Amino acid sequence: MPPPWKPTPTVQLTIATHAAATLSLFAAPATWPWALGAVVLNQLVLTGAGMLPRTTLLGPNLNRLPGAAVERREIALTIDDGPDPEVTPRVLDLLDAAAAKASFFCIGRRARQYPALCREIVARGHSVENHGDAHALAFATFGPRRMHADIAAAQACLADITGQAPRFFRPTAGLRNPFLDPVLTLLELRLASWTRRAYDTRNGDPQRVFERLSDGLAAGDILLLHDGNAARTSAGEPVILAVLPRLLQTMADSRLTPVTLTAASP
Repeated sequence: MPPPWKPTPTVQLTIATHAAATLSLFAAPATWPWALGAVVLNQLVLTGAGMLPRTTLLGPNLNRLPGAAVERREIALTIDDGPDPEVTPRVLDLLDAAAAKASFFCIGRRARQYPALCREIVARGHSVENHGDAHALAFATFGPRRMHADIAAAQACLADITGQAPRFFRPTAGLRNPFLDPVLTLLELRLASWTRRAYDTRNGDPQRVFERLSDGLAAGDILLLHDGNAARTSAGEPVILAVLPRLLQTMADSRLTPVTLTAASP
């Protein structure tokens, strides 16, 4: 059985606010403007929290590797939105050349299109993690039933293709709402965000992307890149392919070891 869901203080306050507002409508109808104001303010807080991918206000969130991984000078490369038949094989070759491991957050519907690529990711020693089935832009607006269906569909698909059930989930763009944490608890998944990102789905400047990822790079960092939906350089090359060799060399020079999230955070 999955562990029981434990709401965060922010979510506990939300539950209490809505319960108190409902009670006031019956016990003290004259206070309804105050009750409504409290509910609106609470919703604004929740909406703001949902738009902060690295926050823990709505539930546990791996945005940096644990202390033991930092002591081992480990770092995590996470690669989203694949698998992509043009880009992913070349990313795998670059990782092999550097003896580096990564975590690929794959989209269920794309995995069904390119199952051999997902199996190749695992065969080369990397991990395949859950990035939702549809990768819907409106994911953060989903109710609990629809959210559960989307994540569970991707989980079943990826586990069936690779033979390994993903352990981590990342929502589209990292955006979410308070329903996500109890859904992940039920599915026995952990939310993983990042320490640093380079917006490489819309920034095709390799130098800028590299600087965003490497400036202040340190053990324990979780980096976000994209093999699917990658921006293109001025020469038409997916920007991850232009950045990754230099980034991996920087890690090696800094004595940082790229590992999977599973290896760093068992």
